[in-house]
Parts: sequence; C-alpha cells; structure tokens
Amino acid sequence: MEVIDRRSAGPARVAIVGGIHGDEPAGERIVRRLAAALPELSGEEADAAPDGEQAVGDGNARGVIRLVVANEPALEAGVRYTDVDLNRSFPGDADSDEYERALAPRVAEAVRGMDAVLALHTSHSAPPPFAIYSECTESVRRTVTGMPVDYVVDSGGLRSTTLDSVVDHTVSVEVGRQGSEEAAEFGYEASLAFLRAHGALDDEPPTFTETTVVEGFEEVPKGGGEPHVHYRNFETIPQGAVFAHDDVYTHRVEGADVVPILASEHGYEDIFGIYGRITGTIDPPEE
Repeated sequence: MEVIDRRSAGPARVAIVGGIHGDEPAGERIVRRLAAALPELSGEEADAAPDGEQAVGDGNARGVIRLVVANEPALEAGVRYTDVDLNRSFPGDADSDEYERALAPRVAEAVRGMDAVLALHTSHSAPPPFAIYSECTESVRRTVTGMPVDYVVDSGGLRSTTLDSVVDHTVSVEVGRQGSEEAAEFGYEASLAFLRAHGALDDEPPTFTETTVVEGFEEVPKGGGEPHVHYRNFETIPQGAVFAHDDVYTHRVEGADVVPILASEHGYEDIFGIYGRITGTIDPPEE
C-alpha cells in the first residue's frame, strides 16, 4: 500500500482510494494523476497530517487530501487479487497469512476518521457510472450529490465486508467499464467533483444535484456454462421476464419494479449481478 498526502484547500480531511482490485488499473491511474496535479504539503503540514486515528471533528485536525494505492502486488500482476478479494475481506485480520486479508486493516486504518472517503472501481458492467454506500450520513449525501452520477446504490442490506461498509463516510464509485479510457477520465473528473463538494479543492464551486437511490436486496447467483444477461443496469425488468441464465440457472423476475445492478456476463465468477429497486432520491445538502 502506498499513501500520498496532498494539501486541502480548507479544513476538510478526505481520502481517495484506488487499486483495491488489481485488474482495475484506472483507480491507480486516477490517484497518481491527482497526486501530480494537487499541491504538496509543507513540512509542517506533513507532520500534522492525520494518522487515521483522529476523530472526525477533532479541533486539532489539519486539512489533508489522502491518496491511497491499495493493492500494489495485484496491480503489478494485473489480477483482481493475489490470495483473496480485498473488497470482500474487510475488516480483515492483520495476522492472516492471506495477503489481502492482512492488508485490509491497514487500508481501513489509513482512511479511518476522515471526513469523507471515495473508493474508485471499474467493472465489466454497462454504463452509466454510479455510486454505492452502506450508510447515508450527511458526508455521504454531500459526496453522492456532489458527483456527476445519476444513481446511487444502497448496499446496506448486502455484504458487510467492503470498505464502504466498515469505514464511516465512505462511498464507492463505479466509474465505468474496466480497461476503458472513458472510465479513467470520468473517474478523475468525479474525484475532482468529490474534492470540491467537501471544500478540499477550491478551483471552482461545487455542483450538487438530486440523485436516484436504488436499494440492492439480492445477489443473483451464477452457475456454469455460457452466461447470458438480458437487461442493463437500472433498466426495469418486466415481471415474469428472464434477467439472466446459464447452464445451471434461469433467473425469472417474479416481483415488480426490479432493476439490475452490476449486471454482467463475465465480470464476476459467482454472480450475474444484484437485484435492486428504486426507492426515492437523495437531495443535495441544504448549505
């Protein structure tokens, strides 16, 4: 793991994490591009940078932008993980023999106590880009409505082993299709918008917009053979229609108003994606 601290334009202490998965190099590219573009800390500021244990709202805290490249061995090898999926391993175990399980508490500690955290991801799923949270704090509201995404997924009822489920005020963002230049460019612009939303970047005013909330409620298992997916992300699946099938499963949607999340034929070994329902919107912060 590599941690790079840069100067915040205000008192905000925020973090951006890339490279949680080694086969998603856009995150590392975005982090390093930000590191090159943002002003460095002075010696005094570097000494005062948060260590991951300061509480949010600590009067002695200094503003900082913390940039993290998480899983360097997996990035170098170009694989999702070396031993186990890092984003299925939080909070982790520092004494584990599995690399990612031992890495997880170090990554979490590097960003814990920040006012806001953004984790960058890409997928094989179709556009549009979207955000994910496990708990909608006021910081999360500011992050989600401050980025150029139309949808945010509430994953609080799903897995509890992701970074956004164990570190407060964390939002994950799926910036686009894995390996594409469009994803790297959108992710960079979304990261700048995130920094502006929290006052860590003052090159231009932040822009806040209403965002549609989709509650994820069920993972859709994949079996074996040739997979087929028939609906795109956030496209309503008609009641009784087949969402996906392979040689083991045929997933016919019996409920109403179901939309797919992370729908993909080849993106995941064990699931076609997640079922969700649109539950409302998140409004921008009042101030």
